Amino acid sequence: MTDYKRMEQRLSEGLGLARRPVAVAFRERAPSDVPKFSGTEPSGCSYWRLAAEGRTFYTVPSDHYNCPIGSYTHNIPLPPERAPELDQVLGFMTSVGYLRMEEVPTIPRLSSTPGAIVYAPLGETPLDPDVVLLSGRPGKVMLVQEAAIRAGVTSQTNVLARPTCMALPAAMAHGLVASTACVGNRVYTGLDDDELYVAIPGRDLTLVVDQLQTIGAANAALLQYHRDRRQKLATE
Repeated sequence: MTDYKRMEQRLSEGLGLARRPVAVAFRERAPSDVPKFSGTEPSGCSYWRLAAEGRTFYTVPSDHYNCPIGSYTHNIPLPPERAPELDQVLGFMTSVGYLRMEEVPTIPRLSSTPGAIVYAPLGETPLDPDVVLLSGRPGKVMLVQEAAIRAGVTSQTNVLARPTCMALPAAMAHGLVASTACVGNRVYTGLDDDELYVAIPGRDLTLVVDQLQTIGAANAALLQYHRDRRQKLATE
């Protein structure tokens, strides 16, 4: 398996990350050597926070029922007694002007319902991840996107907005994507107002990380280049 500890180290050092990268793996059945999550959380993205804090665990579909929107993006059907909750949440969101119902069918979703979802800090992931999530300030997100462009694995999708959780299926289907996150995600994860997400397909992680040093050095050279031009050419 890939040396994910080294991958996390390279990402953290190259980008100055304040939070640990999170590895997410979707599986048909629960892994035997990973502990199951116990307790409740209000959203699927809450598990991102726990993994970034250093926990490794897996969830099952019922652990996601508290988040109708996250269940939708993860293709997890709600049980009959809770199925109306999706329409209730969508109805509230449309009533306050947050979204329009015609947008819902365009939201990326997983192609199939996972039997288990494994979350871990990247450096401690017990499985090859399907998606790796990074959070950081725009200048650092920029470097990851540029590394992906150089590696030829970036998505042609625009920067994603709400819901944040759609970034996972979008990355798996199309390549690296950035997300401005959403208000719910910021509440449940503690993401700061000046931070964004990048979702990297696990299959492309090595390609992106291998280009970070080149992109970092190029940006350092360009920073001095543009500072010099500004000093020489700006009249005000």
